[in-house]
Formats: sequence, structure tokens, C-alpha cells
Amino acid sequence: MPIINIREQKNLLRAKHKKIRTEYSEEIRNSLDEVLFEKFIELKEYKECKILFAFVSMPIEINTYPILEKAIADGKILALPKCRQKEPVMDFYSVASLDDLKEGKYSIMEPDTNLCQKITDYSDGLCLVPGLSFDLYGYRLGFGKGYYDRFLNLFGGATVGLCYSRCVEQKLPHGIYDKAVDILITEKFTNDTRNVFEKGMV
Repeated sequence: MPIINIREQKNLLRAKHKKIRTEYSEEIRNSLDEVLFEKFIELKEYKECKILFAFVSMPIEINTYPILEKAIADGKILALPKCRQKEPVMDFYSVASLDDLKEGKYSIMEPDTNLCQKITDYSDGLCLVPGLSFDLYGYRLGFGKGYYDRFLNLFGGATVGLCYSRCVEQKLPHGIYDKAVDILITEKFTNDTRNVFEKGMV
């Protein structure tokens, strides 16, 4: 049997979880996203954070727009990423309104740097981390560009991943630079991965 390296394993898993997500009807996805939204905003970490590092979702991802709007309405500093053009690095900017976004790299909506202030302190806060899949230890499967792997190694606050339960793996392949999220939320369970023996994780 041929040996498959981590990159090949991840590519196969990306294809698997993209397929799962596209198979959901719009009605089912909206229903699941609503459950995840409610569970996220009830988190102690969300209620207590002053700054939320988040992302603007693409169609294949869990819809983050309600979370972004809620954070602004709650008076939190909402920090959203902008990818640099010539290197796999992203910077975060404070966004006061979703009207301050414009289409950027990879056709993702990003902060308009003429309207938004750059954030340089990553020592605290709560970060909502994207992922096509997560495992029960909090490791994530992203899109393979490495932006969040680099950022999370600089971030000092708590991290949360939202995921459909069908897209949760028992254990994902990961390398030395991959960072696990602290909390994993699905429509069926919430698991604090800082305690992998948390009841309700399976």
C-alpha cells in the first residue's frame, strides 16, 4: 500500500469535506448555521471578549455574517483580515461597519484600508478560526494557504472553531506548525479542546 504524505492526506480530506458541504441544501445549511451562531454568542469567551478576530465567510463556509453584525451591535472591536498581495500573511483591521468591506484577494470581502484602522496587538481577544474540518483535539483543515497557521502562532487569546458535525474527524493529520483551536462548536456538541476528555465530545 503506497505511503501518503500529510499534504496528500489533507488534499483528499479537503475534497471530502467540500463535497459534504455542497451536498447540504440551503435550508439545512441555514438551520445549522443558526444553531452555531446561537451557541457561539452564548460562549463565556465571546461575552467577555473586548475584541473579536473573525473572518468574512465564503459560500462554502459557515455563514459568519450574523456573528460579525452581532459583534458590532454588542460594541466589541471587530477585527477582520486582509491578505497581503505578495506574501502569505494577513493583517487585521478594525471594522466599524460591514459597509467598510470591499472585494480583495481570492474574491474574499476584506476591510477597506482607507476606512479601517490596522490592529497590531494580537496578545488578547477571541479569534474565530475558519476550517473545512476540525478534529476532536481542535486541529483544523484549512484551504492550504497557511495564512491562519502563521497568524495563530502570533495570537495570544482564545480560539474557536465552528464546524458541522459531519465535517468533524476523529483525528486530522497535522504538522509541527499547526495550532489547535481551544473550543470546537458543532450543532451537536461543544468541546473545550484544552480538556480533551470533556464529556459530550463524541
